[in-house]
Amino acid sequence: MTMAVAVSLPAPTVRATPATLPTQALVSTSMATSNANGQKRARQEAAQDKFDEIGPILNAIGGEGAAIVGGDPDGLYIYAELDDGAVVAGVFKDEGETVRYFEPTPELVGLLHDAWEAENWDEALRWVVMEYEVDGSQFDAQFRYAEELDPNEDSRDRRRAALEERYGGKPVIYPPVPEHFQEVTSE
Repeated sequence: MTMAVAVSLPAPTVRATPATLPTQALVSTSMATSNANGQKRARQEAAQDKFDEIGPILNAIGGEGAAIVGGDPDGLYIYAELDDGAVVAGVFKDEGETVRYFEPTPELVGLLHDAWEAENWDEALRWVVMEYEVDGSQFDAQFRYAEELDPNEDSRDRRRAALEERYGGKPVIYPPVPEHFQEVTSE
């Protein structure tokens, strides 16, 4: 089951920073069909209950993402996986011919965790993956749940597949590995 949330951000001519993105009302939510009607109903009810809490957090995620990529959030994409005690996230910006990776800040990680914690009403129904994108002046947050994930894949595989689905064959530019890093092998 996937839950989608779309909210308008300020016009792209406004430099978006966490301080300038106002908290705005949710303009649309939609939920895909689930095999488990009880879980679907529970998630729909929880989404309504959590709307007031998670909406401002999602808006702040957009603001922090905009700050990370240099101000203009258009083309921003955040892929995050969360589990109890762990946040794995990547920030990406479509630059036309290429996609650039940006390291998430501790503030972004905290906001992602806050959004995940807002779902603490039932851990079995809590989302695991958030895909957050900004197109023009709106963001869209898609959530995926544990039963939707292939247990044989790890987060790197899922992120790679999400990037391929989103960007096709565009190259992703990662920063160089610092010279003081060493590869650890199991030999």
